[in-house]
Amino acid sequence: MAVIVIALVIIGLNINNQMEQPAIVAVVAMGTRQRYGGVHQKEDGFMARVWVYQDAHQITKVGADLASWYVGWIDPEGKRRCKSCGAGTKGKRAAKKLRQKREAELIEGTYQSNARKTWTEFRQAYEAKIAKGMDTRNREETLHALAQFERIIKPKMMKAIKTQTVDEFIAERRTEPGMKPSSKISPATVNKELRHLRAVFRKATKWKFLTETPDIAFLKEPGKLPTYIPPEDFAKIYGACDHARLPADHPYEAADWWRGMLMSAYMTGWRIGSLLALRREDVNLDTGMAKSRAEDTKGKRDQLVVLHPVVLDHLRKVPAFDPVFFPWNNARRMLYEQFARIQEKAGVKAAGKDRYGFHDLRRAFATMNAERLTPDALQALMQHKDYKTTQRYIAIARQLTPAVGNLFVPDVSNPSKQAN
Repeated sequence: MAVIVIALVIIGLNINNQMEQPAIVAVVAMGTRQRYGGVHQKEDGFMARVWVYQDAHQITKVGADLASWYVGWIDPEGKRRCKSCGAGTKGKRAAKKLRQKREAELIEGTYQSNARKTWTEFRQAYEAKIAKGMDTRNREETLHALAQFERIIKPKMMKAIKTQTVDEFIAERRTEPGMKPSSKISPATVNKELRHLRAVFRKATKWKFLTETPDIAFLKEPGKLPTYIPPEDFAKIYGACDHARLPADHPYEAADWWRGMLMSAYMTGWRIGSLLALRREDVNLDTGMAKSRAEDTKGKRDQLVVLHPVVLDHLRKVPAFDPVFFPWNNARRMLYEQFARIQEKAGVKAAGKDRYGFHDLRRAFATMNAERLTPDALQALMQHKDYKTTQRYIAIARQLTPAVGNLFVPDVSNPSKQAN
């Protein structure tokens, strides 16, 4: 009887009135006590996180037989969710089945809800929690990749991002113009953006913004021979540093800045980002001991190295009160423009491309020292976390180093003597 009284109060019927009672009869027949409007249903003597119910307004309007059955639940974020399963016996059966599934998901921690999560919501969370903690270069490239994806796809809801969505992005992006006149964007550039997007989508999946990470089909890149700056070209570039105009805000010539940075790169194999972040307090110019900080290296770990005396001499030529040896207070693109200008004045040209990049200095270090150092020493100096990376550089060095001189050469100077 208590069940009937509660049901009457919830539906708001007047007991003194000869009421419409099909809904009440339906509830009593189920042997359940139910509250409409998305509140918990009590079954089998406990309050469930997932419940089956019919909406009171629908029952009043169309009757219990035609009113849809719903499954309601409280998600891990404390928000109420519901899903309609249809009317009648079939709808009730489907609702009970869904209730069991949803209850298991909530208990096992496999529940995912991405129906209402937007791209804007995810991007704001990603930039605040992940991108903010990245090093400058990685953050810039990641945000650039996101901007390109957003510009082309114009995503609204996260649930709409599928493998097909990424394929659409690739198909459009690969047709866009490149940096050179009348050129298309290179597959390598598109693939770099895709690698950043893959990392972003993996995080979206872990955060339950996506049900699964979209598959990404990378573009095939031409098998080009890697480049490095040979000693003769490096000497010309070193000599042309007098043509550098930037940086212009230090108490020494721009040429000293460039010669110091280029020589340091050529003789340490460090990445350009690590060199620009090299702090004066981390280098002992007397002992040659230098500390490379975790936040400034790709491997994310502190490391002590001994610098060559030639490098130390160049570092002494850039004295200042700035905390780093090679401060660059201009736009990052101007760094590359100045390097290109120096190469142009030096009259050098990289094989297979317009100009050398800073990473060619790193490859030069590996190429020139692969046979002079042990693999362990080369790995330590190049700050590789994984030895497999060092092995790739050694393989490239051996590929680039001419081995023709070691080939057997038949003696054809006196054919008649050979015949005898």
